[in-house]
Amino acid sequence: MTNLDLYAKAEHLLGIEEATKALHNLYKSELEQYGIKTLLDVGCGRGGFLELMAKEGVEVKGIDLSEVMVDECQAKGLDVSAQPLSEVDGKFDAIVSIFDVLNFFNKEELEKFLEDVASHLNDGGVFIADINTRYGFSDVAEGSMASESEKEFLNVDAIFENDTLTTTFTLFEAQQDGCYKKYQDKIVQYFHPIKTFQKHKAVKLIDKQTFSLYDTHDKTLLILQKR
Repeated sequence: MTNLDLYAKAEHLLGIEEATKALHNLYKSELEQYGIKTLLDVGCGRGGFLELMAKEGVEVKGIDLSEVMVDECQAKGLDVSAQPLSEVDGKFDAIVSIFDVLNFFNKEELEKFLEDVASHLNDGGVFIADINTRYGFSDVAEGSMASESEKEFLNVDAIFENDTLTTTFTLFEAQQDGCYKKYQDKIVQYFHPIKTFQKHKAVKLIDKQTFSLYDTHDKTLLILQKR
């Protein structure tokens, strides 16, 4: 099991349903002004945003590196595959990366990813993504939490230092014999300043807005177009 698959397995214990719904509505509202017909969701998770946009008549496709997420999307009949953006065929009117997907890339990986975004956008197409602010990492994400259900217990410990958030997920899952199986892994995220997007050679930042999901000014929404 990869760290992303462990996250997928534990996601329902994180209490992020309302935040995810709010983000989906925000993205939908922003995309309405562009009249898009085709959409690629990078890091699409369980496909909630794909389902939302498909209802609006948009042709949608998703990719995610978690096989758990991809299997759930395919079970819903969604066009989703487990592959990186660089291997996707075709171009799109819009590409989105929802819920701090970009923070999972280090500086070099982000540079290459944005180049891939530009190469997969139609002329006039847009890329929309949200990233954590430094405050969102240091004052909101950092710390510990625990959550449980009838058959599961999750502990999350996050440390933010040197502009890097390291989160350790520990999940205990009840087995039929009465024992518990332990899963543990780490996920690393990186803070990216706005200047990273302002100076990129392949895409241009056309709009940005700071907003709140959990606390004041914890996220920034970015809208970019290829140069």
